[in-house]
Amino acid sequence: MAPKFLRELIPRREKRAASGSVVVAFKTLSWVQWVQFWSGWLAWTCDAIDFFAVSLTVNLLAKQFNQSTTSITTAITLTLLFRPAGAIIFGILSDRFGRKWPLVFNLLLCCVFELATGFVNTFPQFLGVRAIFGIAMGGIWGLSSASALENLPVELRGIGSGVLQEGYAPNTDGGSFSGLHRASASLLHVIRMIVPESAFFLRAKEQERARGTNTSQKTKTFIKETKAMLKRHWLLCIYAVLLMTGFNFLSHGSQDLYPTFLEDSKSFSTHDATVATIIGNCGAVAGGAIAGTVSQYIGRRLTIVIFILLVGAFIPLWVLPTSFSALSAGAFCIQVGVQGAWGVIPIQLAEMSPPAFRATFPGVAYQIGNMISAASAQIEATGAANLRTTIIKDGVPTSEPNYATVQAIFIGVVSAFVAIITIIGPENHGSHFENHKTAFEDGGGRDDAVADNASQTSYREVNSEKNSA
Repeated sequence: MAPKFLRELIPRREKRAASGSVVVAFKTLSWVQWVQFWSGWLAWTCDAIDFFAVSLTVNLLAKQFNQSTTSITTAITLTLLFRPAGAIIFGILSDRFGRKWPLVFNLLLCCVFELATGFVNTFPQFLGVRAIFGIAMGGIWGLSSASALENLPVELRGIGSGVLQEGYAPNTDGGSFSGLHRASASLLHVIRMIVPESAFFLRAKEQERARGTNTSQKTKTFIKETKAMLKRHWLLCIYAVLLMTGFNFLSHGSQDLYPTFLEDSKSFSTHDATVATIIGNCGAVAGGAIAGTVSQYIGRRLTIVIFILLVGAFIPLWVLPTSFSALSAGAFCIQVGVQGAWGVIPIQLAEMSPPAFRATFPGVAYQIGNMISAASAQIEATGAANLRTTIIKDGVPTSEPNYATVQAIFIGVVSAFVAIITIIGPENHGSHFENHKTAFEDGGGRDDAVADNASQTSYREVNSEKNSA
């Protein structure tokens, strides 16, 4: 008999989205649910703008600070190294106090550090600001993902996951550190302060007030339930970190130095490299939305594996051609695979997580994976510098770093790891985590602690109730 993880690769029929349920679920969405989702999406987009402002301008920054490409990638590494601290701090605040105000405060810090970046004059100052900036960036993903997905009906969480994750893609203007982020973050502050708290937390806070529980008691309960969760799920925590390490190596390895590869190895202008990156990001958006939707029907893990196989198939088209059109097509196809697999991750982690810790658990796993993969750009840059190739520039043979070979090997190995670690992992497809107790309620650390007067039911349950009536 096949192992359990293979037998359950495709979820049971009753857990898959029923035919027509997605359309009906869309029609039931209120304006509050729409705004809660898109505010989460916009928060993740703001984070992405901040991060890609460096990776899209590596060569320009190298000239400005008179540094090598490898030295500039240190800024990317430092940002990633400090992200887990932000994930822990803001994740705990979110699971303890709610999604709304921790996210608002997190975005405010991002604005402050974004402004500070514009005033640096030396390379050490630049590295220092980007390192501290990593703490603020680290909190965004867990909070925005939890806020967006827990307010959607179960039937829409697959497509919601794909669309949410690809919020990183509309950020190809690497030349501006401040303008676009300040405008979007300011708009988001206003939106998020107006939009109500998640129904999940409103229900819990009302019940705790009715019981007469004060803030100190809730904090003590939160600490107790957090310890119980860690004792029960320490192995799951390790697995989630391994999974996200592979995914972050896949993402950063296919994106961070690709514009540099196009400029140095393929003699693209900065403009053409940026356009090719935009085309790749279009593939990312398409892949994320498609994969998220498909995962609602065939399961999270199987969808991830299928899109990882696409990555392997398109590696040659991604690095071997010399023309703009072919390399752009390769960038598009490779990002369909990479970000298609990534599009399933928000909902896969949310459903896998201990239900009361949906901001902390996914956020910390994601950012520790980011931290471990922080040296992706430096690994590729150093490998390419030592494995050089000769290309023709202006009719003259020139020795250049061999980014193509290094990136192809790197992504091939990482893709194999991601496929394997995904297949052997758990899946809780269709989880009703919104019905669970919060982490500051007694029993919240248990997986079976269902709340009284749960805030939301799925379309299928509502339909069943109507039919039975």
